[in-house]
Amino acid sequence: MGATMTATVGNNKTTLIFSAGALALAVFAFLLSGPTVTPDAFLDQGEEFFPDFKDPNSATTLEVIEYNEETGEAKPFKVTNQDGIWTIPSHHNHPADGKERLAKTAAGVMGIIKDDFRTDNVSDHEQCGVIDPLDETALSLTGRGKRVTLKGPGGAILADFIVGGDVPGHPSFRFVRRPDEKRVYAVRIDIDISTKFVDWIDDDLLVVDKDRIGQVILHDYSVDERSGSLNVRDRVKLGLNDTTWSADNMPKGYIVDSGKMRNLLTALDELKIVGVRPKPEGITAALKQADSTRRMSTADLLSLQNKGFFFTRTGELKSNEGELELATDDALRYTLRFGEVVYGAGEDVSAGTEASDDKSSGTGANRYLFLSCKVANENFPEPAKPANREFENKTDSLLTDADRKNRELDNLHLVWESTIIRARELADELNSRYAKWYYVISSASFEKLDLKRSDLVVAKADDKS
Repeated sequence: MGATMTATVGNNKTTLIFSAGALALAVFAFLLSGPTVTPDAFLDQGEEFFPDFKDPNSATTLEVIEYNEETGEAKPFKVTNQDGIWTIPSHHNHPADGKERLAKTAAGVMGIIKDDFRTDNVSDHEQCGVIDPLDETALSLTGRGKRVTLKGPGGAILADFIVGGDVPGHPSFRFVRRPDEKRVYAVRIDIDISTKFVDWIDDDLLVVDKDRIGQVILHDYSVDERSGSLNVRDRVKLGLNDTTWSADNMPKGYIVDSGKMRNLLTALDELKIVGVRPKPEGITAALKQADSTRRMSTADLLSLQNKGFFFTRTGELKSNEGELELATDDALRYTLRFGEVVYGAGEDVSAGTEASDDKSSGTGANRYLFLSCKVANENFPEPAKPANREFENKTDSLLTDADRKNRELDNLHLVWESTIIRARELADELNSRYAKWYYVISSASFEKLDLKRSDLVVAKADDKS
């Protein structure tokens, strides 16, 4: 009997050992593949997240909510269509080049499939990174996802979901869940849901091609902000003759450095904005009407001064970091006035906060830009018109030398006229846009444009000592 009891105890120990081992394997399997769930949890696997969302062009608003773990705040970004105009509310309703991008995003959302069910346990949401960034009841600052909402006309919700972290071992998959559901899925998702201001706008400030820039003028001066007087240090006029650039007042034995000039033209061609600020209505109205400063209030003038722009006693608009002009073969002349430093990062730069103009808030890495455009009539004088139009009703065999000359003059005048008409239309379009905004450009762009004569005019190689 003692032997029997000993055998029984031994068998029980063996059973316990195997049971413990099975439990350990079960826990290990859970950690690898997720919690054990009932078969019903997989019933909707493979279905669309938003089966009623069929038309990507029906989306009129995209809202993305991200969570800042450092500040503990939810950060919204929205692109919406108001009365046929795409705007970005968080950036002073600046126009958004968003229709095509939003439609592409919407089409990607339509294709989201519940590829692989992972969990319906709320305690797993933090690890999956799908806690709603708007959930004020959640205590964790980590594990919050990006909430994406697409709406149609009248605010109807077309899609609403939370994108979490990457699925380990599956680089093209993310954890995704709907805000009103506990279930989390591993989803193959390839949608560029950008919350960057510059990704949603036409950031190309100058509608120019560097190969069509024929003149550049650098204005090197300083402004006495108290008296409004101007101290002109230099004015460098650079012109293109065939393929060679030259400068006015260039000493003998000096040339314009072709490489540095090419870098300047490239910087102008590729100039992008990184932020915007709305101009007061008084300034915008005056600029659109090409009016004098008499229409501007004291508040308007203070707005200009705070950004680094001033009117001289003669009524000229100047800036505390000089200016640059460029003229194109398309009969347009742009003026770029460089103002104060913009401080901070993120929305401090792109949209503006109190820290943007606070010198004590940190290092400045960007700068205000005041932009305007006009038709460069002085570079495109009107050619002579034909003395008469007798050539119009004659065949080539009957044309006299005078008729041929008049026809040639007429063709040249038509080319000039069409160039000027296109230039006026584009200048009006651009100035309507420029009049509304102070722009912000990067310090890197400013450094490439803030040049002096000594930066471009150099001694010839054989004349260097």
